[in-house]
Amino acid sequence: MASPEPIPASTPIAPAAGGPVGLPAVSAPRALVDLRPGEGRAAALAFAYFAALLGGYYVLRAVREEMGIRGGVGRLHESFLATFLVMLVAVPLYSALVARVPRARAIPVVYRIFLAVLLGFVALVASGAAPALVARGFFVWTSVYNLFVVSIFWSYLADLFTSEQGRRLFGLVAAGGSVGAIAGPAAAAALAGLLGVPGLLLLAAVLLEVATRCARALERAATSARPAAAGGAAARGLDAPGAPVGGHAWSGLTLTLRSPYLLALAGLTLLGTITATIFYFQQARLVSDLVPDSATRLRLFAAIDLAVNLVALGLQSAAFARLVARGGLGVALALHPLTALGGLLLVAASPTLLVVAGVQGLRRAIHYAIEKPAREVLFTVVPRGEKYQAKGFIDTIVYRGGDALAAQGAAVLTAGGLGAVSLAAVPACLGWLALVGWVRGRHATLEASR
Repeated sequence: MASPEPIPASTPIAPAAGGPVGLPAVSAPRALVDLRPGEGRAAALAFAYFAALLGGYYVLRAVREEMGIRGGVGRLHESFLATFLVMLVAVPLYSALVARVPRARAIPVVYRIFLAVLLGFVALVASGAAPALVARGFFVWTSVYNLFVVSIFWSYLADLFTSEQGRRLFGLVAAGGSVGAIAGPAAAAALAGLLGVPGLLLLAAVLLEVATRCARALERAATSARPAAAGGAAARGLDAPGAPVGGHAWSGLTLTLRSPYLLALAGLTLLGTITATIFYFQQARLVSDLVPDSATRLRLFAAIDLAVNLVALGLQSAAFARLVARGGLGVALALHPLTALGGLLLVAASPTLLVVAGVQGLRRAIHYAIEKPAREVLFTVVPRGEKYQAKGFIDTIVYRGGDALAAQGAAVLTAGGLGAVSLAAVPACLGWLALVGWVRGRHATLEASR
């Protein structure tokens, strides 16, 4: 799904020189990683944290795609709307928590709540009770889960590391996510027949617990790795790490509405997820029509995820640094909407499973390898409250709002065929490209002012 699958401006990006997020492979030489003294442990923990988080999510993702079809493709738009409504309840609760509880305690609490719910689904699926209802509930819960846990991860990283560190280290961290995103679907594909759905859910629960423990250890390691100038600012009470961020349950909304920069980031998220959901619906409908067997669909979804993340890791290790060094941040942010635009036109001309799956796979690989880490560094230049609350609002409610909007539109336009749905999403890509240019310049101004 549009995941349920989230970088600086005019300065050229070269990882060895500290430019914005390069994405080296796990075994990349030091020249590409550019670790500074004291940063090794924090970088390793962040790498492991993201690997475990995405490994578990991608196990759940393969199950979720199958559950979405079990619950009825014709009712998927209802599941997307339900996900958005759940977000309207969950996000204010999360904002109220981080407003009052320091990050070192708030993040494990949120993860453990998700862990408890996941174990509840293990029991429900194993019992065989109300399979269609459980399938739809699991689809909605996983769609909430994936955005929350990843958004919290990047909020935490943007808070723990400075913008300069983010430009050097977030590439290595993103590579950790790709390792998990490769291992997760590989494990799901290999173990689906042996473990079944309940066993795969238990595997995801173990990986979430590993991620939670890494998050707790990362607090101390990253604080010791923070530059002296940034540490002094914290000591003076500016974004002090042990303090809650303050605010209220709807601070994410109010902070976003007050800031043109955050509104633009919300616009990037909204337009991106609209196009991603259009592709998702096209793929789900074709797979449902052409692949009737549940186990085959589960293996197919896992294989697609594995292929996407292998391509993403290849782009991280081979293409990203050169692309951004030569083209700057604007190119990194614009490549995804350009790919989506070309893909929509191609699907409109040839709406087949091969074309839809191929375009969807390429779009997702570019999103994970290039555009997503680039967008996360954009949040390193805003205050802590905006990193947790506004970013949480954008990554969840805005994102799922785009999902719900696109899902309802796709349901209405499906009668005209997949080509009609694709053409209807073209204006979103054009608006997305226009916003990229403005955000690129604004980030450079904010970074210079800090």
